[in-house]
Amino acid sequence: MPPDYDNANAAVGPELLARLVDAHAATLVLYARQLCDVPEDAVQEALIELARQPTAPRQIVAWLYRVVRNKALSAARASQRRRRHELSAAEHRRAWFGESPSGRIEAEEATAALEQLPSEEREIVVAHLWGGLTFVQIGELVGVSDSTAHRRYQSALSQLHEQLQSTSGESCPPPDKTPR
Repeated sequence: MPPDYDNANAAVGPELLARLVDAHAATLVLYARQLCDVPEDAVQEALIELARQPTAPRQIVAWLYRVVRNKALSAARASQRRRRHELSAAEHRRAWFGESPSGRIEAEEATAALEQLPSEEREIVVAHLWGGLTFVQIGELVGVSDSTAHRRYQSALSQLHEQLQSTSGESCPPPDKTPR
């Protein structure tokens, strides 16, 4: 038989919390796991809420289950909203490239290749090609010298060239050497 926690006049202190965690945390996590992806968080939030109570609820264990259930359902709804938002954002994301009139490379292929670059190299390519920044300006922006920014730009163009050549199967001319 579980220990008696039903004392509505008792304060919620560390000793009571420790006993509740020892006796019920594992089953509360198991219970929350069926409702959300972050059951430990739901249990922890419920215990924190219990600790903030000026007096213990009349039926502490039942109260914990109810609060864990509410926290888990809220977490599940938040997760579902986040997934819907991310999917919606991904569907409505503008492509980085427009359609090529010559049809040499597809916008999706070019976008995917650009996304495969390391973030700093991608930033340099976008800043130079679409932002029109000079390599001196880009160097200041990313905290490197202008010659390093230019080297990374050239490296990124070479990587893009290789990736696009391998996905399209066609031979395309190497990237132009952009003057500094």
